Amino acid sequence: MTETIYLAGGCFWCTEAVFDRVQGVIDVESGYANGHVDHPRYEQVCEGTTGHAEAVKLVFDPQVIGLRQVLEIFFGTHDPTTLNRQGNDVGTQYRSGVYVTTPAQEQVVQDLLREFGQDKTFGAPVVTEVEPLRSWWPAEAYHQDYFARNPQQGYCAYVVAPKVHKLLATFGRYVKPD
Repeated sequence: MTETIYLAGGCFWCTEAVFDRVQGVIDVESGYANGHVDHPRYEQVCEGTTGHAEAVKLVFDPQVIGLRQVLEIFFGTHDPTTLNRQGNDVGTQYRSGVYVTTPAQEQVVQDLLREFGQDKTFGAPVVTEVEPLRSWWPAEAYHQDYFARNPQQGYCAYVVAPKVHKLLATFGRYVKPD
């Protein structure tokens, strides 16, 4: 039995590259979540007018990695304290979001966010939106596995790779063996 959750942590290339390396993650698909335009194109989403967040559809085996651990990796590999931005990527499409598919998922997310607030984990309030998934559209094929196919591309080398390195350094116990 698998579980699916949708995570928006800025550019989907980053989030996908991180979770492609995590044990128990069966599939990661880049796409567009919770907007109001059907079948959006990347160019439309980049304009910031579709309401969509760049996100990943994450299918995982909860017998191998639990939702809490997935969320700890998610929150630990992006900045959940910046509204509508990750680094130089600015706009509502780069917002931090967790889009749940069950009430049980929402409870786990809310419990973790409460803990973050109590112990001031991030030193600033977490602005991640938590909502039920309303819409999902897979991104164009050229966005899938982008980092794996383009590791030397500038954005990948300077933005995506450091997030992957943070995964390896901070969450190495969850990384798939080579």
